[in-house]
Amino acid sequence: RRRLAPLNEDNGRFLLLAALIAAYLSAGATVFSALESPSEAEAQLRWNRTLHNFSRIFNISLPELRAFLRSYEAAMAAGIRVDALRPRWDFPGAFYFVSTVVSTIGFGMTTPATVAGKVFLIVYGLFGCAGTILFFNLFLERIISLLAFIMKACHERQLQRSGLLPPSFRRGPAMSGVGSLVGWKPSVYHVLLILGIFALALSCCASAMYTAVEGWNYVDSLYYCFVTFSTIGFGDLVSSQNAAYQNQGLYRFGNFVFIFMGVCCIYSLFNVISIVIKQVLNWVLKKFECRCCPKCHKSSTRLSRRNAITPGARLRRHNISVDTDGQYDSDTEGRRLSGEMISMRELTASNKVSLAILQKQLSETANGYPRNVCINTRQNGFSAGVGALAIMNNRLAETSDSR
Repeated sequence: RRRLAPLNEDNGRFLLLAALIAAYLSAGATVFSALESPSEAEAQLRWNRTLHNFSRIFNISLPELRAFLRSYEAAMAAGIRVDALRPRWDFPGAFYFVSTVVSTIGFGMTTPATVAGKVFLIVYGLFGCAGTILFFNLFLERIISLLAFIMKACHERQLQRSGLLPPSFRRGPAMSGVGSLVGWKPSVYHVLLILGIFALALSCCASAMYTAVEGWNYVDSLYYCFVTFSTIGFGDLVSSQNAAYQNQGLYRFGNFVFIFMGVCCIYSLFNVISIVIKQVLNWVLKKFECRCCPKCHKSSTRLSRRNAITPGARLRRHNISVDTDGQYDSDTEGRRLSGEMISMRELTASNKVSLAILQKQLSETANGYPRNVCINTRQNGFSAGVGALAIMNNRLAETSDSR
């Protein structure tokens, strides 16, 4: 009987994450149901009592009163309020609306009412959301590059203080012969801490502004900042909606800057957290790997030795490629080569390696620009990952146990 092939690491990680997300959703639904359901039932009871008292006092039948209230709800959905509010579809209001559309915040306090407006929104949002996501990815790449530059400078200063680097050390060609910085990358956890502190400081400053201008309490302001910056956008609290403010132009500009910077920062923070979650999933999969098969466990343990040379362990691959560091950082072969000067198993197992390629490899490694000597496996152009996750894997140090 044909046996089913075991799940590979990617499929196992996907199924484990799906199971954890389902459990996380169930736990969240349980908690919110327990917290909010009693308040909802009490509010409904209080509203029914108020409705009956109003009908009895003013001698209005309940059907007529409910019909009036339905008309009021329709007016609210159209943007009509009892108190004076800012126009929804003047240019500043429309600009606020399209900003929430392309950033996927979607407060919902303003929606197109005409058929032409709804059709245009579909086309407009298709390209606008795609372009904004691309912008977020480019912002993520640059903020990670900036943090890596700063953290590497701090790392060099720390090495100089400890005596591992000469005081006159400079970046560039002077890196020749210095092995302490070869293959160095910033830690995921350090970047996570820096982005978390920055996001918290940004949210606290924005909350102070909203508390002073909008009149919300500080907890509501923090809640609004998280809901907005994370692009959840419930719409129960929306800033800059009153008809007039003191220093209105300055406040609108500050509101736009805080929302823009907050969305970019939280997007970057979410992607760093996703890397940490991925490493946790890898750790869990490793713990459960081949528990029921000691023979497979023994075999995988033997193969996990990175530079071991065993008799007869000759690779049947011939195409050797030299690529930039980080191209295969994500999960497979590039990870075990990233940061190594030369992989002894690859060099001794293959007899087709060109001497010129080896000299280039040694020269670039000695000059502080390590290259990966990797076997050309059956991988396509998406093997290194796509999108924000690939950016994080390529620019941050791996945190798995295999490094």
